[in-house]
Amino acid sequence: MDLNSDLGEGFGAWTMGDDEAMLDIVTSANIACGFHAGDASVMRRVCERAAERGVAIGAHVGYRDLAGFGRRALDIAPEDLADEVLYQIGALDAFARAAHSCVRYVKAHGALYNTAAVDPEQAAALVEGVRRYHTDLALLCPPDSEMLRAAQAAGVPAYAEAFADRAYTPEGRLVSRKLPGAVLHDADEVAARALTMATTGEVVDAEGGKLTLRADSLCVHGDTPGAVELARRIRELLTESGVVLRSFV
Repeated sequence: MDLNSDLGEGFGAWTMGDDEAMLDIVTSANIACGFHAGDASVMRRVCERAAERGVAIGAHVGYRDLAGFGRRALDIAPEDLADEVLYQIGALDAFARAAHSCVRYVKAHGALYNTAAVDPEQAAALVEGVRRYHTDLALLCPPDSEMLRAAQAAGVPAYAEAFADRAYTPEGRLVSRKLPGAVLHDADEVAARALTMATTGEVVDAEGGKLTLRADSLCVHGDTPGAVELARRIRELLTESGVVLRSFV
């Protein structure tokens, strides 16, 4: 099982999360590409640290929305979105290659992730941006989503992801961050959920029902309060339970 986290989300003098500590725990790093967060120096530094630790580097692409941290849906033309996805991948890959590594996969951020999960047009544009960079570049997607189907239709390698620290609706979508309980903070609870996801593919939704989310990768958000402890506890419990942790690409 892969364990990923959204990293490199500082900007200028502002820091967010503990990238150094998280890179000692995760197997894949979704690194912000400058549109929702991150800047050139942050991108360089996190790529260098990921390469040193053998952590897979992923381009964490989003809408061009620094002020809203990429969590506001934007009405953007599909062709423009494809271009902006391509731009972001190329920017991060330059820093990854300077660190003697490369971008191995792409994951959408925030509003783009949620929109492309259900909107076929936005999903196709996201996938087209990935495909234009390289047809072998993988895309990390929600299970049973428009994003996943668009990737499969375009011949882009697609892998399913589940969130250890987020609540799910009965429909299998993430509960809006505007609602209470959308983000989970108890380390033992999150680790137990992660183990169940990794071994059975099941998770309890926000209404107490059971969902099946067959995932290749589990995510713990780098900006969640206590993220390092959450990720460390997940890794410890998975390892103790015999789950081998390695990158999905």
